[in-house]
Amino acid sequence: GQAHPMDEPGKAYLQELVAKIKEFGLEDRMVVLEDYDMYLARVLVHGSDVWLNTPRRPMEASGTSGMKAALNGVLNLSVLDGWWAEAYNGKNGFAIGDERVYENEEAQDMADAQALYDVLEGEVLPLFYAKGPEGYSSGWLSMVHESLRTVGPRFSAARMVREYLALY
Repeated sequence: GQAHPMDEPGKAYLQELVAKIKEFGLEDRMVVLEDYDMYLARVLVHGSDVWLNTPRRPMEASGTSGMKAALNGVLNLSVLDGWWAEAYNGKNGFAIGDERVYENEEAQDMADAQALYDVLEGEVLPLFYAKGPEGYSSGWLSMVHESLRTVGPRFSAARMVREYLALY
């Protein structure tokens, strides 16, 4: 992970996360990839089936990593904030909960955590492991196709430039 250079709470949180991983002996199950850069992003996108994004609503920065993942055939699993609230259509990836924002951060975290577990257990894992005789999940592949069809044209620099020229 990498917090913004000016995000002191974000940097402290990452340090705390690394300490907790060590404290609970989870080094074989969790890893924090430091110094996130373009190369590491490329490797992660190429090796992923699902892109998990859990920003606290309404704090999603820009969502470019999720867009990049989608353009490479990776399905998004994210809270409905930022770009994913615009892109998600129910057939091109997975949503964590709804767009409700709680005033209490602890209540928000509890609701989002439960929603994440529910969508993993009820949608993501069953669809991914529903492999037919051909050896892959046709439902998963259909969702990947829908993601490529809907995200690519809508979230691209080409569209941005076209709209900018038309508006200004």
